[in-house]
Amino acid sequence: MIDFKSLGLAPNILKAIEELGFETPTPIQEKVIPVLLSQESDIVGLAQTGTGKTAAFGLPALQQIDIKNRATQVLIISPTRELCMQICKDLERYSKYIDDIAVVAVYGGASIENQIKQLKRGSHIIVSTPGRIFDLLKRKRADISQIKTLILDEADEMLNMGFRDDLEAILEFAPEKRQTLLFSATMPAEVARISKKFLTDPIEISVGKKNSGTTNVDHQYMIIHERDRYLALRRVIDFYPGLYALVFCRTRTECQMVATNLMQEGYSADTLHGDLSQAQRDYAMSRFRSKGIRILVATDVAARGLDVSELTHVINYNLPDDQDVYIHRSGRTGRANNNGLSVTFINIKEKFKIKSLEKSTGREFTQKEVPSGNQICEQRLMHTIDEMLDTEVNDKQISTYISAFEDKLENIEKDEIIKRFLSVQFNHFYDQYKNAPDLNVSMDRGFSGDSDGYTRLFINIGRVDDLDKGMLKDYIKDIARTEIEFKDVDMRDKFSIFTIKSDAVEAVKKAFANINFEGRKLRVDEMDRDNNSRGGGSRGGDGGNRRREGGGGGFSRGGGERRGSGGYSGSGERRSSGGGYSGGGGGNRPSGGSDRRGGGGYRSNSSGSDGGNRFSNDRGGERSNSGGGDRNRSRSGSQSGYRGGRGK
Repeated sequence: MIDFKSLGLAPNILKAIEELGFETPTPIQEKVIPVLLSQESDIVGLAQTGTGKTAAFGLPALQQIDIKNRATQVLIISPTRELCMQICKDLERYSKYIDDIAVVAVYGGASIENQIKQLKRGSHIIVSTPGRIFDLLKRKRADISQIKTLILDEADEMLNMGFRDDLEAILEFAPEKRQTLLFSATMPAEVARISKKFLTDPIEISVGKKNSGTTNVDHQYMIIHERDRYLALRRVIDFYPGLYALVFCRTRTECQMVATNLMQEGYSADTLHGDLSQAQRDYAMSRFRSKGIRILVATDVAARGLDVSELTHVINYNLPDDQDVYIHRSGRTGRANNNGLSVTFINIKEKFKIKSLEKSTGREFTQKEVPSGNQICEQRLMHTIDEMLDTEVNDKQISTYISAFEDKLENIEKDEIIKRFLSVQFNHFYDQYKNAPDLNVSMDRGFSGDSDGYTRLFINIGRVDDLDKGMLKDYIKDIARTEIEFKDVDMRDKFSIFTIKSDAVEAVKKAFANINFEGRKLRVDEMDRDNNSRGGGSRGGDGGNRRREGGGGGFSRGGGERRGSGGYSGSGERRSSGGGYSGGGGGNRPSGGSDRRGGGGYRSNSSGSDGGNRFSNDRGGERSNSGGGDRNRSRSGSQSGYRGGRGK
């Protein structure tokens, strides 16, 4: 087994880390430390937050300091004040037996004058946030012209926070001949660009898969209605009595709302977000680190640099938009060889994001049910019993009170005592959850509509067919020849997904059974639990947007390069002899159309033969009517319907 001594560390450093309980190096430490002690190569180190990166770069940096030289020899840049302070504290502990070494932390939110005084006294190592060190360099109050090593810690987070320009400006103050170390949990394009620009032939040292999550974190998700996020959060908190968790919200407002509600309902919680003063932030983090509170509700930016090794849970109240942010969140738990649990609440429409996260992180996500009221009560009851069994009895201390206890309970049977004892803990949760509804949304129910009377359907036409949501709704209604209540429409390039009242589903499916659209058969299918159409086949729609030479246009367009006899686009800008979207004899859209001109057309008013609401190789425009008015069918001529055939 590899130990720290075999890595080449000096005795005074080994003594300090042994006192801190360091026994065996983590994978990133095992790979990085020997390289830094033996080579001057630039390094890109990829490892998750909480895997020991600070010791990986900090221990070699301390060992290589020339104590007699008071110039700054190492600059470490980290994204946040909290992480900056944590790194400085760690280095001071690692250097306990290195005499006269000076490590100075400089960061925003503290007196810059006091920090300047510290720098004047000498600093072998500066640990700083990007903004503060850049300010000090511009004022010529810090000097990094003689540094031997530049370390960028959590580089991806720094770029996410918008520090790219500051980083590039800082690097201009550093000597060209230096060793540059870049450590990051993920390797997005911006980090790769910084690496290519400012590092020379770097050695890449990666622990685990790039952009992947920590291996000892279990990833779970629960599918709920959007309105039930807070109720689901409470149930998860109640289900895990020993929970010590970070809850991530997307916005400051939501963060404050969730934390306030939890505190008002008696939970041990507080909040952390950008609207708080630095003193409030420090107070909240101090209480959380000391476990004075067990739940901290935070935004992603505010939680950066918060280093807590014993978190049991990370709860994603919302999924972040960026997958790398999810990796950082989940990496907050499962540290120091502990197991962790990342729980995410999603609605039905977000299911595809889970699939994407699984692919990018290489981790399997397990769908779990939101705990029911009965499950929470049972879990709490078992926890109370376990606590009782694990409690050490001090006979000497408790003997004084035994007699009074026995006298008080002498008329109560043993079984009754047990029931009453357990009820002290049980009744609160039973009263709260005895009539609690099921918060889970089945994917089958969610898409087929059994739970709320709606059904989610797929159709193989989309934006490439020149449709928008309103047009698609009108088209479906006209084909089905009935009024339809839509809940939502999701347009894609070659297909669309729409949700309608379940009682209209069969009529819509039947109406579309034999509809052809520009040479391809239209298909309407119900969606399954994986958001795929149950009818099988490609969502792309049997050929997408097909154009034909000559023949009529159908709902989308006629033949040729948007030119044809009839159909959606009429004469004028997109020329045809048939109908245009706006045109005809008058009405709400003026005669002749506006920028799409023609005789008949969709919602236009000209005469034509009644061919019904079907696509076929017949003549006529789209829903062209005689007479005038917007959809004012005077019927002196008959409707041609949705025929995209050869107009005459």
